[in-house]
Amino acid sequence: MELCILNNGESYEPTVMALGNFDGVHLGHQELLKHALEKAKALNVKFSVLLFDPHPLKILCPERKLNLLTAKGERLQLFEKMHVDRVFLVPFTPELAATAPRAFVEQLLKKIGVVHIVVGFNYSFGAQGRGTPQDLELYGQEYGFGVSIIQAQRIGDKIISSTAIRKFLLEGNIQAAKEMLGRAPQITGRVIHGDARGRTIGFPTANLQIDEDLLVPKNGVYAVTSKIGNKIYAGMMNIGTRPTFTSGSIRTVEVFFLDFSGDLYNFDLVIDIHARIRSEKKFRSSKEIINQLNEDREKTKDIVSSILISRD
Repeated sequence: MELCILNNGESYEPTVMALGNFDGVHLGHQELLKHALEKAKALNVKFSVLLFDPHPLKILCPERKLNLLTAKGERLQLFEKMHVDRVFLVPFTPELAATAPRAFVEQLLKKIGVVHIVVGFNYSFGAQGRGTPQDLELYGQEYGFGVSIIQAQRIGDKIISSTAIRKFLLEGNIQAAKEMLGRAPQITGRVIHGDARGRTIGFPTANLQIDEDLLVPKNGVYAVTSKIGNKIYAGMMNIGTRPTFTSGSIRTVEVFFLDFSGDLYNFDLVIDIHARIRSEKKFRSSKEIINQLNEDREKTKDIVSSILISRD
């Protein structure tokens, strides 16, 4: 897959373009991307995705926490799995934010060489999001490109959406989030030094520094896996304020890997979250903590074993 920083002076070969934020690349997004891939094959052209960088809300609402489901790197990996040929990274600036819908089509989409565009039913574009999928269809008739509008995808009576998945994760409902994503939700972070307290009770943890724009699920203990080197390791992840040891409100994310020994400092870990085991709680003694962690470890083994068996 090719990454392309848009250059106004460059011309590009014809392409089918999928448009959207694609945060989470959930099953609804995947349906849109599959349709775009099929169209590209039918037209014998490249299959491309356009991404704004940074996320538009960083420019439009800099005071707002984004709560993104996926970091840019994770999204790019998922695009590659969906057989995207090229990702156009377009710098999002205040000037671009003020671009009228017609100018957005003329100055951006046409220059990229689009012959067909695939969007979701609720896609918006141009200044203040005034452009609609129906506007794209009209511009397509005028400028000579086709448009496909993908309707809402559902699980039962629930529309699949990034907003719904965020809600589930903030509630700790991993199963519901997993169903809409089509895979385990993930959290990524760099391993940093902690206070090494877990080491003193036989449960050394990797403390993760999470990008401030990423969503962190509800406080609690989770059964997780992570690929370290060429092996997948099961782990217990704690998200919370560690009330046994501190009285503060700063949240931490730390993972104890069941069968791993080694130095992970400064490693970037991708954590697959499979189930929420329990809420975070305050303990009265080290013995009570250890007993609970041993229970958590057995639950984690059972959960991860069943998941790995089902994959095989």
